[in-house]
Amino acid sequence: MRSFLYAIWEIVEVALVAVISVLIIRNFLVQPFLVNGASMEPNFHNNDYLLIDEVSYRFREPQRGEVMVFKYPGNENYYYIKRVIGLPGEEVKIKDGKILIFNGKNSNGIELDEKYLPFRLDANGKDEEIKLKDGEYFVMGDNRQFSFDSRNWGPVKKNEIIGLVRVRLWPIDSVMAFEKPVY
Repeated sequence: MRSFLYAIWEIVEVALVAVISVLIIRNFLVQPFLVNGASMEPNFHNNDYLLIDEVSYRFREPQRGEVMVFKYPGNENYYYIKRVIGLPGEEVKIKDGKILIFNGKNSNGIELDEKYLPFRLDANGKDEEIKLKDGEYFVMGDNRQFSFDSRNWGPVKKNEIIGLVRVRLWPIDSVMAFEKPVY
């Protein structure tokens, strides 16, 4: 009887360690994310299953060109996936479908070279201009004509960011790790 109780206790112990480990990993290190919609096409598609790195942005700031997941500024119950275009302190101007970045290095502005897009996508025809404050990021979907993004609701604040897209797990034929921005 004693060995039976010991075996049961071992099973409970292993199960507890497994559950606690999964909870720690899921809540503090890596989180799954399912893409919903076409705003990030052609790079991410509806129902792509991604892993989000929740640790990196605790030690460094987001970089231009990275794809991140964040809480939608209008309703924090929703999560969005977009690409970082403008960084804190910069000015972003969209004119004639071109994205111009103005910052300390480029006081006359520099056109954003979007090598991660296989073809030029129109920014949506509207001219925009926004000056970002500290802790604010301008984000856009890769499918510019059909993306609901910072052009519609303004910048994303640092505290709304969940994490950096690191790995696409599904569909299996397009598994891919994203180690640094493709910019």
